[in-house]
Amino acid sequence: MGYRKLGRTSDQRKALLRDLSTSLIVKERIETTEAKAKEVRKSVEKLITLGKRGDLNARRQAIKVLRPVEITNEDESTQDAVQKLFAEIAPRYEDRQGGYTRIMKKGPRRGDGSEMVIIELV
Repeated sequence: MGYRKLGRTSDQRKALLRDLSTSLIVKERIETTEAKAKEVRKSVEKLITLGKRGDLNARRQAIKVLRPVEITNEDESTQDAVQKLFAEIAPRYEDRQGGYTRIMKKGPRRGDGSEMVIIELV
């Protein structure tokens, strides 16, 4: 078993995981279903490892995955998700060997009973 299909075609699944990965990098904490969170964890852990490498090739690989989302900081400066990954998030985990995310169960969703979780960067 390699990955979860999440009830979607391959292009829909890739787009969903790109969006969720970008949101997690930008907001550092998102709420989603348990299955989606476990899949997003894989891609975000790989992205943070790329950020720790920090070279040009790693940056280009991260650009392939992350969406070009503009982030406005408190001092009115803007950066995108890739810049945040390499400048803020990756240095935070410099001496950590994996395990950059945490999944906390929240309970079932009211509409369909799907298990909801919060995934966040540790």
